[in-house]
Amino acid sequence: MSSKSNRLYQMVFVYLCLVAFILVVMPAAATAEYPEKPISYIISFNPGGESDVTARLQESHLEKFLGVPVNVSHKPGGGGAVAWSEFQRTAKPDGYTIIGVNIPHIIGQPMLRKDAGYETNGFELIMWFHFTPNALIVSKESPHKTLEDFLAYAKKNPKAATVGGSGSFSANHLETLRMERAAGVQVTYVPHTGTGPVIPALLGGHLTGAMGYSMLGVQYKDQLRVLAVAADERVESLPDAPTFKELGYDIVGGAFRGVAAPKGTPPEIVAKLANAYSETNKIIAEKQRQLGFVMTYATGKDAYALVDRMKKNYEGILQEIADQKKKQ
Repeated sequence: MSSKSNRLYQMVFVYLCLVAFILVVMPAAATAEYPEKPISYIISFNPGGESDVTARLQESHLEKFLGVPVNVSHKPGGGGAVAWSEFQRTAKPDGYTIIGVNIPHIIGQPMLRKDAGYETNGFELIMWFHFTPNALIVSKESPHKTLEDFLAYAKKNPKAATVGGSGSFSANHLETLRMERAAGVQVTYVPHTGTGPVIPALLGGHLTGAMGYSMLGVQYKDQLRVLAVAADERVESLPDAPTFKELGYDIVGGAFRGVAAPKGTPPEIVAKLANAYSETNKIIAEKQRQLGFVMTYATGKDAYALVDRMKKNYEGILQEIADQKKKQ
């Protein structure tokens, strides 16, 4: 081979190495620098609810672990669907816009609405960080002192009892439907844009009761009465509140809350965010437990497995609602 040909091969080799460096090494370096600017953390419900309370506890710790500001904002509507729909349409998969997500909301809404505006599998799941059992709650001024009082009234006055909750086809809504079927009663479910607006409606006498979350019984213990909690066992922070199961109704359920990135976000970025949320979870765990939350740490494959498991758990009631909607 001539020296000229040898030089040509050397030049081609150097060129190929340079291309490989640009295609492989440079993106990795760019990802390693994430994050370089503030991160927008969207909450799909009103201020004052469980998602907002948790985000405020997380905020300063996330900033410490990520090294940049984390700005919490709210976009309520449609039981979360307004924000989730816009997020899947417009958020860039660069890790700088993330959003709170809830189960069973992101399962039930796409299944039961003609056009929810988003898909259950349209997120890159970062982490599911806690669970809150549903709880049937009334004002301390309510004449209903026990679950049986409430159900006796509902049986005697079909659809007269109004039950407020966060969103439609959400954890609160689905648990209300399950209670109706288990107890053989009919109530009127009143959806709100989040937990926040349910409280003044309940305290103002505009609702008979609310299917809220265990946190409300702790946070408003002087103003609200918990009639029953949808958990396997009594919640540690609500020792005097019986479970539905104790009272003869096989109702267990609630909401898992977590956070997601846009579909297509690089796995290295998702992993970095998951680590920040996991470490934050450890720090705020005790305070969350005192408020009635049950901590979870589902990331990676476990996060998607949880969605699949909860789909199966809600399959029966969701299918029943879907069949009823077709007949209407």
